[in-house]
Amino acid sequence: MEKLEALKQRLRQFTAERDWQRYHTPKNVSTALIVEAAELVENFQWLTPEESMHLTPEQHWAVEEEVADVFIYLVRLSDILEIDLFDAADRKIDRNAEKYPVEKVRGNFIKR
Repeated sequence: MEKLEALKQRLRQFTAERDWQRYHTPKNVSTALIVEAAELVENFQWLTPEESMHLTPEQHWAVEEEVADVFIYLVRLSDILEIDLFDAADRKIDRNAEKYPVEKVRGNFIKR
């Protein structure tokens, strides 16, 4: 938790030093998040499932860069909207557990 709060503070400072607060609206940050997520997917676009599990060091580094970008924008968005990521994730997992009970979906990826 301390690391997440430190990251939020670092991102606030980074943004303030550049006078970018006016640009960091929920719309803009969520749009940037989607762009970065697309760049992440691009690294896997033509790989087989097996290849995607065994990346070269260069591929791994490229994926790491994009994962970091996605994470940074997600943390920034949650900070702007005052969303506690851990609480939101816990609630979402609880809802998913109700929606997809083990006895009905075990071993089956199809949503019903």
